[in-house]
Amino acid sequence: MSSGPRSTSVLFGIGVSTLVVAAATAAMLPFRDTINATSVTLIYLLAVVILSSVFERWVALAASITASLLLNFFFIEPYYTLTIDQPQNLVSILVFLGVAITVGHLSATSNRRRAEAERLYAEIEEAFDKASEAEGIKRSEKLKSALLDAVTHDFRTPLTSIKASVTMLIDENEFGTGDKRLDRRGRGELLEVINEETDRLNTFVESMVELARFQAGNSELKLSRVTAEEIIVKAAKRANEVQRSHRLVSHIAPDLPPMSLDSRFIVEAVFNLIDNAAKYSPAGTSIEITAESSNGNVRFAVEDEGPGVPEAEREAVFRKFYRGEEKDGGSMGMGLAIVRGIIEAHGGEIWVETGRRGARFVFDLPVTTNGSEEKDSGRR
Repeated sequence: MSSGPRSTSVLFGIGVSTLVVAAATAAMLPFRDTINATSVTLIYLLAVVILSSVFERWVALAASITASLLLNFFFIEPYYTLTIDQPQNLVSILVFLGVAITVGHLSATSNRRRAEAERLYAEIEEAFDKASEAEGIKRSEKLKSALLDAVTHDFRTPLTSIKASVTMLIDENEFGTGDKRLDRRGRGELLEVINEETDRLNTFVESMVELARFQAGNSELKLSRVTAEEIIVKAAKRANEVQRSHRLVSHIAPDLPPMSLDSRFIVEAVFNLIDNAAKYSPAGTSIEITAESSNGNVRFAVEDEGPGVPEAEREAVFRKFYRGEEKDGGSMGMGLAIVRGIIEAHGGEIWVETGRRGARFVFDLPVTTNGSEEKDSGRR
């Protein structure tokens, strides 16, 4: 590395220091008879400190020597000569020179260390940013992998059932004869499997699209006045399939105020909670749905008689593609994430807690929600 730029910088600093000390001398000279030597030396020291904080220590050394010479020449008798008659004046100049050089050196060293610390901090920050970026990329790749695994699983399961059913129907149509032919009931069962698994795929795709809309804030709410009873009744009607294996029980507090919300989505949320409760509780047990007033909100709850949700998983269950320990392993892992998106879009809050018998999913909804109110606000 060439020392040319550094030498130029030192020479420039020495030139500036000479001008600064000379300017300080010119400013004090008219008051030579009214100010004492201590004040003069302090002003010179201030100039040296300022210069050493800007330039390197060699500049501070040059400023100290220049200041000591000007102090002797202009402010110590006999004036305008470098001769020193009094021994104490010689001591004063030497002490001043020593103090100026020491202070200048310390100031320059402090300045240099501060610059090095700032440079080191910048390097550490840059390294941290790169590490964070690398970690972010690593996590992103893990998330992509997990997402791909989840989507692959959720598509493969119904597609496998559809493929098997279709293959059996094709084989039966081409090769089935006599006793090998499927009866009407057998064909009907295979067609029912195809229909159910196709609906399952369609629900999964719609769920992903709807969740993406909620998270992006692009799902517009069409608000109307609706009661908690209407919400629960509509959700129970949607849960006809669930009622084949579970008993639905509802308890709705009287005199609950009507709410301003998008009933389509809230019904979907309650239905998802009922469906989730059915998956995680034994057949023949009850699923309880309640609605009551709570701190100016309307509080809904869906409680099952299953094993409950471990405390360590109570936040994770609302994440996309999360699966708990489920008997059939068929959950899409999207239902609870969609429910949270719907509730939060209405300004509400949802959580899971331990109920009297199993898991209890609870959400609060405000009586009014920000959104577009339908002109026809009658109950639907």
